Amino acid sequence: MPRPGQTIIICVIALLTLGIVMVTSAGLTIDARHAVSLKGMLTGRPVLYALCAVAMMFAASCVRIEWFRGPVEGSAAQRVLLTPATWLAAIAVLCLCLVYVDGFGKEVNYARRWVRLGPESVNLSFQPSEVAKWAMVFIIATYVVHLGPERMKRFATGLVPALAITMLVCGLIVLEDLGTAVLIGAVALFLLFAGGARWWHIGILFPLPAAGVVLAVLTSEYRRARILAFLDPYADPQGTGYHMIQSMVAVAEGHVTGRGLGHGVYKFGYLPEDTTDFLFAVICEELGLFGAALVVFLYVMLLLAGASVIRRQTEPLARFAALGVVATIGMQAVMNLMVVTGLAPTKGIALPLLSSGGTGWILTAVCLGLLVGMDRRVARPVEPSREPEAPGLERALSIAAPASLATR
Repeated sequence: MPRPGQTIIICVIALLTLGIVMVTSAGLTIDARHAVSLKGMLTGRPVLYALCAVAMMFAASCVRIEWFRGPVEGSAAQRVLLTPATWLAAIAVLCLCLVYVDGFGKEVNYARRWVRLGPESVNLSFQPSEVAKWAMVFIIATYVVHLGPERMKRFATGLVPALAITMLVCGLIVLEDLGTAVLIGAVALFLLFAGGARWWHIGILFPLPAAGVVLAVLTSEYRRARILAFLDPYADPQGTGYHMIQSMVAVAEGHVTGRGLGHGVYKFGYLPEDTTDFLFAVICEELGLFGAALVVFLYVMLLLAGASVIRRQTEPLARFAALGVVATIGMQAVMNLMVVTGLAPTKGIALPLLSSGGTGWILTAVCLGLLVGMDRRVARPVEPSREPEAPGLERALSIAAPASLATR
């Protein structure tokens, strides 16, 4: 049996390869001038992004997670403020602010989610929300480890500061990207609970972010339309419900074996965002039930391997950081699949390592590379850390991976 880290590498390469093929297929047009050749596909942006992602994954596997711990002396607040993860979060906040600055922010489909890199003619940009999403995993993990389970049980000095940071980041993102903001908030709450925060403390403050989400929906016409379309897409099949209906029909039209790779119909102007948020619909239409099952299988194997890495770690920071990475990928994949199959309102959530997006591919691969490095440094299965840990972490780990998986 391969080690968990090796399984992660295999799943990442498999997902990226499938992503290259399906993004290229979804990007086909009926215009002969845009015909895809093998040479063109191999030198296209998806291949370059995928190669960069794999290279960065192997580079990240050489980084020791202890680097994120920062200083071990001083007060808890000083230790947290001086950690690399905190500076990474500060950079992410700065980039999120640049999105709204003329000359830096780039608007696509009426949403400003990108920051330009260079002149407009170069057409090179990155998505700051992706940076913030992964930065928050490490800042929250560092925070709960530095405070410890006993201090995390405190309301004012344990839970509130972490939630304040989370709400600041989510508040900057929610203006243009509600789905990513909800994902970041959900992962942060999960890590805080695993770190020792009391559930009823979280329950007391939960109405604040919930009210923020409701306000973000009520003050946005297109978000209200998405909710109404989710409740009854056939009330306006040519308007607000069009996107969801086309997605569900594309999924259904694939049947068991699919129409065949490249032979999908709905990507030709019928299915919006076919290379990004709704790529899974193209996969279902062209590869059928077998293609959908392959995608789900790869994600399940990736998450199980990640859970096994978590169980094998004795360093608390490594366990919490790995738990955050696995939770983020798992939640993001579930959210995307639910949207594409009509089980949730439409959001701007991509399918990890599959949907087109250089920033997402590279940063996701980097974080998984850290898990590969953690697994590589574990010579053999070890007993869990004897250091005091939060009951929430143990419950999270018991859900994340069966005990028998950790012994492989």
